[in-house]
Amino acid sequence: MAPYRVLVVDDSAFMRKIICDLIKQDPRFTIVATAGTGAEALLALKQYKPDAITMDLEMPEMNGLEALKQIMRIQPTPVIMISGISEDGTRETIKALQLGAFDFIRKPSTAVSPQEVGQQLLEKLSVAVMTRSKPVPAVPRPEAVKKPAPPQETRKPEEPKLPEPEKIVKPEIKFKPAGRPAVAKPPKREQQRPQKITGSFTDIVAVGTSTGGPRALHQLIGDLPSGFPAPVLVVQHMPPRFTRSLAQRLDSFSNLKVMEAEQGQQVHAGHVYIAPGGLHMELTERAGQYYIHLSETPPRSGHRPSVDVLFESLLPYPKLRRHAVIMTGMGSDGAKGMKSLVEQGIPTAVAEAEETCVVFGMPRSAIEAGAATTVLPLHSIGNFLVSAVGRNSSSS
Repeated sequence: MAPYRVLVVDDSAFMRKIICDLIKQDPRFTIVATAGTGAEALLALKQYKPDAITMDLEMPEMNGLEALKQIMRIQPTPVIMISGISEDGTRETIKALQLGAFDFIRKPSTAVSPQEVGQQLLEKLSVAVMTRSKPVPAVPRPEAVKKPAPPQETRKPEEPKLPEPEKIVKPEIKFKPAGRPAVAKPPKREQQRPQKITGSFTDIVAVGTSTGGPRALHQLIGDLPSGFPAPVLVVQHMPPRFTRSLAQRLDSFSNLKVMEAEQGQQVHAGHVYIAPGGLHMELTERAGQYYIHLSETPPRSGHRPSVDVLFESLLPYPKLRRHAVIMTGMGSDGAKGMKSLVEQGIPTAVAEAEETCVVFGMPRSAIEAGAATTVLPLHSIGNFLVSAVGRNSSSS
């Protein structure tokens, strides 16, 4: 089998070399071309038709976000974003994931060694090229309710006239375009943001996700109405700093209050709590009230935060009606914890259907373990939760 063809895009020649050298360590991949700007990347995309792309965020002439938008429009291809850890970098990375980027890695730094970056990059590229043959259907994206979304451009930008990227001579390989279509927008929501809810609640929702999760969470949380009578606890596999940007981004598009969870924080209905990167998140109870507990205990199945840790923390509270959801992601995190909850008779245990998953690993594991009692496409999960929680609220 011919190696998978990768296009490396970065305005730094030094960083391009580092990324290329890391990728070349795996004989399954070959560098088909490199590019120094987003504009050059679009030319290389048409000429070389790569199987995957690594894309820097900050570049002259056309940055990574603009290039990503064009790639998703003209020739959807798995894109791994190369992100810095600055506040702007994390915020733009989250935006890229919601625009269709497959995943991201952090640039090599004093905190992240080239060896660690290389391992992560090869792992993500491997999954990207394996899943790209099955396009993920478009899912509706909610409009912002706190801030109006910026108007979209109606005219198409002219194709840049720039030098062709450097070539690597390879035999022509037949290419079948695939990828995730652009996200459609439904009519703007008119709901108002809820007031802070300090009273008791009878239901709680716990959600676990990984690769493809930011986009899936955008859909799910956007489908929950203001006044949703349950708290929502979320574990998204993501490094520190990025979860805060994720929470801020989701909050700007949600009817609920979305935040990165804090140690000892009281849990309220109508609020969404995102586990901080690098910390496990658990539910605890004191004097009839529920709180967030964060810890640096060892990773579970290589993850911290872990979905299993979150789900298992709900086991001591059978008086709550617990609703568990596992969505797109690599691996099997969450299946064991969901299985334990199902054995206690929880009313809701949902796995996302393969047809809408970016990566079907985590939902598949839950289904095969007999943990998921319901399998739904992404666009149906929010309404299902509204109905499940609403049935109890109306009867109480």
